[in-house]
Amino acid sequence: MDAVLQARSLGKKFRHRWALADCTLDVPAGRIVGLVGPNGAGKSTLLNLASGMLTPTTGTIAVCGGRPASGPAQLAKVGFVAQDTPTYAGLTVAEHLGLGARLNPGWDAALADTRIRRLGLNPDQRAGRLSGGQRAQLPLTLGLAKRPELLILDEPVAALDPLARREFLEDLTDAIAEQETSVVLSSHLVSDVERVCDHVIVLVDSRVQVAGDIDGLVACHQRLTATDDSQATPPTDDHIVSTSLADERTALVVRTDASDRAPRDPAWAVSPLPLEDIVLAYMARHTASHPTTALETLR
Repeated sequence: MDAVLQARSLGKKFRHRWALADCTLDVPAGRIVGLVGPNGAGKSTLLNLASGMLTPTTGTIAVCGGRPASGPAQLAKVGFVAQDTPTYAGLTVAEHLGLGARLNPGWDAALADTRIRRLGLNPDQRAGRLSGGQRAQLPLTLGLAKRPELLILDEPVAALDPLARREFLEDLTDAIAEQETSVVLSSHLVSDVERVCDHVIVLVDSRVQVAGDIDGLVACHQRLTATDDSQATPPTDDHIVSTSLADERTALVVRTDASDRAPRDPAWAVSPLPLEDIVLAYMARHTASHPTTALETLR
């Protein structure tokens, strides 16, 4: 299976509002995939559709080769940790694990018990009295011990402080390395995605702006800054992602294939781009009225 999640013209409407519209994407199997985009991009709606918590209004979605929540076997393939990392405040840690064991036929009790001990969680403590970081780790433990083919994490660290967020992501990386699980991690914090993911999908207003392995995306994107606007002409052998002004000079973000391109015009100064700047450039391209005509406007 090349894709663990496939969506085609997928849409979800709530009364008169489309939360997701005409979304088409493929999430590669066997990878830790970051799903990034601004608030309101449709990320949570997409992941709720993938988990079977919602049903589509239009289009189709397939997860692990089947329709989400179509039966017990399909449900067993997907683990889902929602944005508010839900737990039952009145249940103890041990009671959460017992509930997980009863609901999931593939439950790995040894994995769950080992994680709880390593994290220092008291099995007799009620979830409502756990710290924010501990409350985030408990549903992650439930999701991992289910032994799913796909683990979906929807903004799992959004409410955590920076230290707790870093610890959670480091623990997630270690846990995933120990089992063969595909992961989709939704976040609007690119730094979190870059820390744990090897593939990224940028979603803006339900549409994929760019997708690919993180190392490859960083390698093929550059920032070009005009050394002299009167001499600089837009490159023709690159895909211009976005344009802006930097110190009153034209700046372009371009996607290029460095293996076969011609030498760069000396009228452009070239600099590399971190992943966050690449993601922001694709968001800016989507919202700009004329994303590739800044040079023409300046002249």
